[in-house]
Parts: sequence; C-alpha cells; structure tokens
Amino acid sequence: MVKHFFDLSTLRSSWDQVASAFWQRYPNPYSKHVLTEDVIYREVTSDNKLLSRRLLTKTNRLPRWGEMVFPNNLARSVFVVEDSIVDFQNRTFTTLTWNINHTRIMEFGLARFRRNQIKATEGFEYILANLQGEVLPKTLKGATEKAKETALAATEKAKDLASKAAPQKAKQFI
Repeated sequence: MVKHFFDLSTLRSSWDQVASAFWQRYPNPYSKHVLTEDVIYREVTSDNKLLSRRLLTKTNRLPRWGEMVFPNNLARSVFVVEDSIVDFQNRTFTTLTWNINHTRIMEFGLARFRRNQIKATEGFEYILANLQGEVLPKTLKGATEKAKETALAATEKAKDLASKAAPQKAKQFI
C-alpha cells in the first residue's frame, strides 16, 4: 500500500525569492527535526532546468513499540530523499520527497507527516521573511492547527475516560 500526501502552496513573494529561500530553508525554528542536508546530484539540463537530489536526515520518533524493536540510532533517524526540478523558463519549482527507511513501519504516520508539512511551510515562510528583512511572528495558521490537535486529543481522552467511568448496568439474576 502506498500512502501519499500532496501540498500546493502559494507564497506572497517573488519567484526569485522563493527559489532562493528553498535552498536556505534549514535550519529554521520550525524544522528543528532536520539534522543534515546533503546534495547527492545536481545538473542543469539542456532545456535549462536544474535537477537536484538531496539526502536529508531527520528525527522522527517511532511509537514506543518501535523503539523497543530498533536500536536507538535507527529508531530516531529517518533518511529522506528529495528530488527537485527548477524550471527557470516557466518559473516552477517541483519537489518530491520520500522516506528510504522505516517505510513499512511508518505507514501509520501520514497524519504526523501532514503536521510536519505545516511546520515545513511555516519554516519556509520564516526564511522568506528573513530574506526580505521582515520579522515574522508565529503564524496564526500554526497556532490554529495546534489548537485543533489539542482539542481533538482532549476529546478522544474525554470519551475514553467517560466510557471507563460510565456506570455499568446491574445484572439481574433470576
């Protein structure tokens, strides 16, 4: 089974600034989980497109049961391949990323990936703001998402506690 997530972002900056910020996006305060980024391959094609392949190392804790199965150094690191195509003529920037380890175990992690994608977008906006000389406070979008996550978790916990605390129907014996 393949799980995927698609995100399309429109940023209020010039194309040149966005393209430049992409290569400078780590480190930033929203992506502290990114440990390393290494260029594996880079080429400018005959039709003036920049092709790049990078290897990123990120932390991404496994669930407790996964930490018991894997050694600490493997349980906490995820290796990610990032391919990008920069089309200067059409002013498009396309990236594809995928995990190269823990692929079967991490199938449960699509929701976590979506949350991380929000942080990545906020981090990118932070880098853009720095390039433009602006100070960017934590975004309302990020605060709203965090509030939704907290509320959802609280609701689930309340349901669980309520079901455990509900009075049991007395059994009648005849």
